[in-house]
Amino acid sequence: MTIHAFKMQLKPGVVEEYRRRHDEIWPELSALLSESGIHDYSIFLDEDTLSLFAVLKLRADNSRDALPDHPVMKRWWDYMAPLMEVQPGNQPREWPLPLLFHMD
Repeated sequence: MTIHAFKMQLKPGVVEEYRRRHDEIWPELSALLSESGIHDYSIFLDEDTLSLFAVLKLRADNSRDALPDHPVMKRWWDYMAPLMEVQPGNQPREWPLPLLFHMD
């Protein structure tokens, strides 16, 4: 198992809409993430900067790298693009965060 943490960036005025969309996450997206080996996935908000901090766990046999090519993932990114900073193709901009400390 691997822990992966990263930052993303929301646009101003969209926090509640971002929350609502995640509260209503599509069942097919949730299933895709699980089938890809992602579990224990949380996203936190820094209210002062609108930075999102995400942390998830990956099974050793995960297929996370294949997600950008999946139609459900692409559709979700298109749906979320108006709310956050994105790359070409609407994939959210992601800044990896190195692990400095962990305690079980």
